[in-house]
Amino acid sequence: MTRYIEPTRMDHLFNRTVAGLTRLGISLWGSRILYVRGRSSGEWRTTPVNMLTLNGSRYLVAPRGITQWVRNLRVAGNGELHVGRRIETFTATELSDDEKPAVLRAYLKRWGWEVGRFFEGVTANASEEQVKAIAPGFPVFRID
Repeated sequence: MTRYIEPTRMDHLFNRTVAGLTRLGISLWGSRILYVRGRSSGEWRTTPVNMLTLNGSRYLVAPRGITQWVRNLRVAGNGELHVGRRIETFTATELSDDEKPAVLRAYLKRWGWEVGRFFEGVTANASEEQVKAIAPGFPVFRID
């Protein structure tokens, strides 16, 4: 599946604001700046992300689908998460579609107000079948 939702001007403005605050060390609801090497250039690429902690594990979810950071992380397999001057290196493992529903539900519970419009009408209260049905369109990575 190649689902991708292009960011709007408002999305770019919101992301720049969140990224600026996160670079200053102010994490909004778990925001981080993801640094991942470009799959072709090898240069560092950055984007703000929401890190989810669930049952002792941490996850990155791509609400817009197969974005550039997803493609880069799939190739690189690792990256860095920044908040202010704090830098954490990590390795990433992409979850299978069967492993995603609990993570997607928790993600929607925490950030549905921000990213719900990308989830095709599915909310944190959706049935298990509805969440399973959308899982292939939303890459999820466990970070260690």
